[in-house]
Amino acid sequence: MKTILSTIMKNAWKFFRTTGIEFAECLKKAWKLYHLTERMKKGIVKFYFQKVDGTIREAWGTLKADLIPESGSDSNKKQNETVQTYYDTEVGAFRCFKKLNLV
Repeated sequence: MKTILSTIMKNAWKFFRTTGIEFAECLKKAWKLYHLTERMKKGIVKFYFQKVDGTIREAWGTLKADLIPESGSDSNKKQNETVQTYYDTEVGAFRCFKKLNLV
């Protein structure tokens, strides 16, 4: 539980420093992101995010290992802390969105 809260707070503070919007709103976004990733670990989830061009995208994604095809992923690749990666079940490929843009 302590690491969960730590992750949520880290995301909230990153959102706050990046945007300058009220911390309470940043905390709400961080909790939404946490709940989304937890649901994606259990199955396919429908969610929305704002694309860079400002349009809203509907996505169906998962993080559940059984539903993701095996790939030769590069474990040495550095992860970007500002984006959330997921497996898009409609496209059949990995995609990502900016964590802050989750609707």
